[in-house]
Amino acid sequence: MKLILTQEVTGLGGPGDVVEVKDGYGRNYLVPQGVAIRWTRGGEKTVESIKAARSARSVRDLGHAQEVKAKLEAQTVNVSVKAGESGRLFGAVTVAEIASALSATTGESVDKRTIAVDNAVRSLGAHQVTVRLHDEVVATVSLNVVKA
Repeated sequence: MKLILTQEVTGLGGPGDVVEVKDGYGRNYLVPQGVAIRWTRGGEKTVESIKAARSARSVRDLGHAQEVKAKLEAQTVNVSVKAGESGRLFGAVTVAEIASALSATTGESVDKRTIAVDNAVRSLGAHQVTVRLHDEVVATVSLNVVKA
């Protein structure tokens, strides 16, 4: 199935990219979530407009993304969660919780879709999280999970 991405999808592509995916993935996840639309011949105008808007945004935001990266990497972000006696968490730290902690610490809004966690954060202590701020700018953030 051919689709046109309207938003960034990790491991697949960015807005305006035409991708080929399996039918079930496209029909059951990408299209209903609103991150992709079906590819048609008339959709090429949509691709061009999405790419033009993306390039205008990226040129304008590159300097700002580097400033935000410097802020994020300069400090350790604390996230307080409920934990048991042994230090094991009740569940895991979600990307939404990480995004709100990053926004509170730096004063910059961080979209939860740009945060990538390699392994689920299920214990107290220090962890590393990557934040994709721009196509060319990726920040590695030190995350400290503390007991609430």
